[in-house]
Amino acid sequence: MARRAIRTERLIAVLGGAVLLLGVVLFFVFVRNGSILETSSASDRALRQLRDHLGPNTEIHYLEVGKGRAVCGYAGTRGGSGGPAFISRPNRILLETDPLKAEFKEMLSDVCPGFMTPPPGVY
Repeated sequence: MARRAIRTERLIAVLGGAVLLLGVVLFFVFVRNGSILETSSASDRALRQLRDHLGPNTEIHYLEVGKGRAVCGYAGTRGGSGGPAFISRPNRILLETDPLKAEFKEMLSDVCPGFMTPPPGVY
């Protein structure tokens, strides 16, 4: 019986060490990827999302801080005319030109209630 207790204690120690080692490895992975120590601004996040969605020449023409971590604004191309309005949240971007127009308008009135709107006929 004493021999079995030693094996159990040894197993607990090995498993505890493995859990600690896994925690250290995960910490270094998160630090290297920048998800813990490095946070980007809302405007950088919105620009990255827009470029992923609309192309590399996209730029932000107007930006307004909304509620929480959301930002609203207008996007366009470099040297080009204005583009669609957008709402950028940490994990999602909605464009005025997306098929979910009712959801866009509802979210816009909730997140950026005083958001500047274009004259009729522009997007």
